[in-house]
Amino acid sequence: MDLSYTPEEEDFRARLRDWLARVLPALPPKPSPDDWPGRRAYDLGWQRRLHDAGYADVHWDASPTLRLIFLEETERAGAPYVGANFVGLLHAGPTIAAEGTADQRARWLPPILRGEEVWCQGFSEPGAGSDLAALRTRARRDGDAYVVTGSKIWTSHAEVADWCELLVRTDPGAPKHRGITWLALPMDAPGVTVRPLRTLAGSAEFAEVFLDEVRVPVANRVGDENDGWRVTMVTLSFERGTAFAGEVVACRRVLGELAVEARKNGRWDDPALRRRLGRLDAEFRALWRLTQWNVSAAEASGGVPGAGGSVFKLRYSHARQELYDAAAQVLGPDCLDLDRPWALERLSSLSYTIAAGTSQVQHSIIAERILGLPKGR
Repeated sequence: MDLSYTPEEEDFRARLRDWLARVLPALPPKPSPDDWPGRRAYDLGWQRRLHDAGYADVHWDASPTLRLIFLEETERAGAPYVGANFVGLLHAGPTIAAEGTADQRARWLPPILRGEEVWCQGFSEPGAGSDLAALRTRARRDGDAYVVTGSKIWTSHAEVADWCELLVRTDPGAPKHRGITWLALPMDAPGVTVRPLRTLAGSAEFAEVFLDEVRVPVANRVGDENDGWRVTMVTLSFERGTAFAGEVVACRRVLGELAVEARKNGRWDDPALRRRLGRLDAEFRALWRLTQWNVSAAEASGGVPGAGGSVFKLRYSHARQELYDAAAQVLGPDCLDLDRPWALERLSSLSYTIAAGTSQVQHSIIAERILGLPKGR
């Protein structure tokens, strides 16, 4: 498989670099991490700049390779992360682009691209654990609407979202993977209650969402009724396939910063630490090549990442944790000071083996879909 870039792709990279160099110095200061209305406004403002410059639709209308170049260059330049736009741009938006009707694409995609609406993800439930298909939030059909009752947890950016990509059970009698439907829930609908959750790192980008007889128009269903599990696999393939690509670049940058800090504070003299940082450098270089391979495979199969995304997600989750464990080794006792660089990131890295599907789930996907092993009982 050819992992090199074409002249057209390198031209895109050069134009993007030039634009970033001109725009980034003029950005306003970032708001406080706890100021979610401010962060929403900041993130939407950045998305609007991308839209006006012609880069907003790179996640959907560009080739997977151009998406990868975009993520690589924006991270290297220190551009704002997608932030509150994460679910809309990298999960819900690509899913609607791939599975939605023409009317749905016309309604929901332009506001995401213009930086006008924020989406959250309503997949996980308190009683389902790692078994996403065990969800119990019910939706019964009532004329031209579904009436939804249940609850979700770890709902990303729910407190500032306009819409939620929501999984509901529409046929309780069907096998659990076959009775699920994917809905777009308006977060201002009567009966929706949001309660923010504070994480170990002190942030509150997740929330519990309670749904009490919430009416969702049937027109907001993406895909067919009871076909939501297949649509969800499209969503998760984007989440595991390319959504973390920019973070690999960020981890490689952090690794270089750790080497600089270790030389300053004398810990570079420890050969075990040097070996550890060298191994991590090789690990993230390999992960970047794996990302390129996954993107090339997606490009050959119509743009939707495949099961190879689970290989990436599994190894990246553990490599990120190992990176910030190495950061603690570089910092020594200062790693307990949450105001020091990398301290909060170390705490947040603990969630990566759970988020976007646990490592155990990724092992099962790899075993069944790549290695062809039989399903466990």
